[in-house]
This record gives sequence, structure tokens and C-alpha cells, in this order.
Amino acid sequence: MIVTVSLNPALQVHYEADQVLRLGTANRVSRVRHQASGSGLTVAKLLQTFGHDVVAAGLAGGSSGELIRIGLARAGVATQFTRIGAESRRVVRIAAGPAGQVTSLEEPSPYITTEELGRLAADYRGLLDGAAAVVLCGSLPSGLPAETYGSLTSYATGAGVPVILDAGGSALRHGAARGPALVIPSGLPGDLETGGVQTADSLAAGLVAAGAGAVVLPTEGGVRVVTGQGVWQAAAPLAARPDHDEQAAADRRDALVAGFVPGIALGWSWPDMLRHAVALSCAATTDGAADLAAYEKLLPEVTVRGPGITA
Repeated sequence: MIVTVSLNPALQVHYEADQVLRLGTANRVSRVRHQASGSGLTVAKLLQTFGHDVVAAGLAGGSSGELIRIGLARAGVATQFTRIGAESRRVVRIAAGPAGQVTSLEEPSPYITTEELGRLAADYRGLLDGAAAVVLCGSLPSGLPAETYGSLTSYATGAGVPVILDAGGSALRHGAARGPALVIPSGLPGDLETGGVQTADSLAAGLVAAGAGAVVLPTEGGVRVVTGQGVWQAAAPLAARPDHDEQAAADRRDALVAGFVPGIALGWSWPDMLRHAVALSCAATTDGAADLAAYEKLLPEVTVRGPGITA
């Protein structure tokens, strides 16, 4: 079983309007749909698509939290969220007019009490029995200390369960120091796509020295992975590299995280893990799913270079 942990999930509310939005007046909506949203939830759905036994855990509350549970259940993903008193946040996306121009409204995260954090820790430790891997994804909601990911990583590594950590800032630093198997930093100071490789590699080397087993650095059409034994690189063919749409980029990143999880859980080789992760990232769709036909086509076309190998 793979456990994904989302501490700040969102209910995405999609509105479609025939007319361009006008401020200061009523606007009619022609269609409404809801979607469980957040990196950890997307990772869980993608893992389920590939047949992995996965449980989505974390924090959820109110009617939004219930709709998140229902959405995941419809996707075939089991849930074991710790209930909170506050309402889980919502992200409203309004596509309006003939061009479908999108406007987003993002609610603030709920405040998490000390009592709720204690219940989360107890629920989480109960899930570690029999877990093959844990995925810690996304931002922290209000009220949670920066070392939260560090504590959750320690619980898992202490139980012999490898951790994949997708985080940024102080939460990343606290988590990386507790020995996760793999780290995917968010909010990198250097842009790998425009020549910031040295800066990012320096950050990655620091995280490895602090305790991370390996650090994944997304690049244009692929990844660099810094390990204690050297650097691995993988890339998709130029024709398969998607555009730079902001939402699509977020979906590709979530798919990249999901792509590394089976290899960490099952002990795949680095070349196999990299091919799977890059192909899945390039095959990600805008609804948080994957084009399986595109994935199958891309898988053998991903090139891999690393210590002593070019494939």
C-alpha cells in the first residue's frame, strides 16, 4: 500500500459561463462541476490508474472535505483523512466567454489546531503498518509548524517506510534532514530551463548532505536527479515536450512526482524509474489524469544518462 498525505487539499469548483464576466452585476453560470484538487490527491489518482494500492490521507473538513472524499471515491481511491473542524479550502475557476478565459479565486487554507495535529499524527502512524511508501505533498495549512513534514518523515523512516517529499521553503529543509528517500523541491531559486543548473545542483547537493537520499530537479522536457553517487539525467524527445501553460505545468509536475513513487516503493533501477517518471509527466492531461497511449509510446523514447550509463 502507498500512502499519500495532503495536509492542505482543495475542492476545485469549475464554473462555465457563456458570457464574459462583468464586475458589479450578476453573471449566469451554464455548468458547474467539482474536483478534488491538490498535488497529493493528483498523485493518488495517477497511482490508482496504474493499478497501485493507494490510500489518500491528510486533513479534510466541512462540506468541501466531504466532496473531496466523494470525488476520490469515484476515482477508485480509498481515503483515510483526519477530520478537522474548519472547512477545507476551495479554488473557484471560472471559464467565461467564447474564448473560455479562466479566472481563479483561491480561498485561504483552514487553521489547524494542536488537537487536530495530534489526531493526524496518530492516524498517520496507524497507516504506516504495511505501507510500501509514503508521499508527502504540497503546502502546509495555517497553524501547522514548519517541522510538520520533518516529524511525518521521521515517523515513516523509523517504521522502515521510504518517503517521497514534495515541498518547498522551511518545510522542505526540515523534511530533508530526516532522511527521505527522494525529495522534489518546489520554488527552486534557479530556473533550470534558463541556465540555473549550477544553483539548483548546489541546492540539491546540500539537501543530500542534510539527509535526503536523492533530489529531483525538473528540467525542460525531463529531470536531473542528484544522488550521493552522482547525477542522473533523463529527457523526452523534443516533439513530445508539452507547452508552457501554467496549469499544464502544474499537472506535469504532479505526474512527475507520481512517476517516481513506484520505483522507490518497489526498488526499481534508476533508468527504469526515470523513464517511467518522465514519460508519465509528458503524458499528463489537464484534468490530473494521464494519456496512457501517449505514455506507452513515450516510455521507450526517454533517454537516460547517469554514472556509467547512457541509455
